[in-house]
Amino acid sequence: MKMSIDQKIEKVLPFLNEKQQRVYLASEAEYIGFGGVTAISKASGVSRPTIILGKKEINEPVVDVEFSNERIRRKGGGRKKLLEKEPSVLLALDKLVDPVTRGDPMSPLRWTCKSTRQLADALKRKGFNVSHVSIADMLKKMGYSLQANAKVIEGGDHPDRDKQFHYINKLSKKFLSGKFPVISVDTKKKELVGNYKNAGCEWELSGQPVAVNVYDFQDKTVGKAIPYGIYDIGKNEGFVNVGTSYDTSSFAVESIRRWWIEMGQQEYQRARQLLITADGGGSNGYRRKLWKIELQNFCNEFNLEITVCHLPPGTSKWNKIEHRLFSFITMNWRGKPLTSFETIVDLIGATTTTKGLKVKSMLDENEYEKGIVVEDDELKSVMIFPHKFHGEWNYTIKPSAT
Repeated sequence: MKMSIDQKIEKVLPFLNEKQQRVYLASEAEYIGFGGVTAISKASGVSRPTIILGKKEINEPVVDVEFSNERIRRKGGGRKKLLEKEPSVLLALDKLVDPVTRGDPMSPLRWTCKSTRQLADALKRKGFNVSHVSIADMLKKMGYSLQANAKVIEGGDHPDRDKQFHYINKLSKKFLSGKFPVISVDTKKKELVGNYKNAGCEWELSGQPVAVNVYDFQDKTVGKAIPYGIYDIGKNEGFVNVGTSYDTSSFAVESIRRWWIEMGQQEYQRARQLLITADGGGSNGYRRKLWKIELQNFCNEFNLEITVCHLPPGTSKWNKIEHRLFSFITMNWRGKPLTSFETIVDLIGATTTTKGLKVKSMLDENEYEKGIVVEDDELKSVMIFPHKFHGEWNYTIKPSAT
């Protein structure tokens, strides 16, 4: 079995003296080529300057070892490491990296980007002679690593958050067992339309990346794409209505209406009930009066009884459409400039998964008016029946008598 470079170095180094180790590691680095010094330094634990010195020695005239009086340092000789001479440097470094919890809230680096060079300079001002390379090694030994911010704090939890999820789950199972449709709805992130950079990588010929605009300044004549999605939980099917106007409650319900005409009616020909799970805010928020007015119109048009369950505040990431539909759409168009509305519709419609997800998409060029005011008297015409458990989140709208 072929040995890795780490295993090879581990086997060979113990048999070599100090200079021979430098020369050997330098030859391995030269064999690798660009980046070889760094790779060999990581594999062997020997510093980069030592390996670079070995590369210089390779090119020096060879001296017959038999007649050379060159002294080989005895084991344990040489300059002592800073940690051995001054172990307190670790405590000083720890206070600089995490000043608030380590007891040094007045640290000059509290409000700055703590690079290894800045940390080295700060320690030198405290009397420690240390390089930025040594700082990086010490940080690793102390358990530090470079990390980005993580979005995990959802905000204040509602006391009935878990109960609401149990309620939605129970109701969903009831509808699915009765062969009634259960859909998860939401608006995906608005997308700039044009030759703009899109996050992610795509296979292209080496050195020939797709050229896109340097700046993401919106073209006001084109606007943004507003994808409103409907995910059929029972059928594992998605529908996305790509709007060109505004994300309003009218647009949200029109998207559901289009899903019902294009997909839902065929799948659920005998169904007279529909369960919608949605976020608590946005165009389909539970406080939106227009959302309920438009749902009533939808009920009347298709003689459907619609039950709506809203996710509790601060839990939008748990909406099933986010990780069962939107995430796959994002993966499908990664690295591809969204140059036109037609491109967006085609990329969404081409999204599939190994578990059989099917997606249909269409363009909605209707103009939706913002800021429509719904009076309380108008809301009284809605045949809405709040549930006993959190009626503001859970309610059923029935067709009006004609």
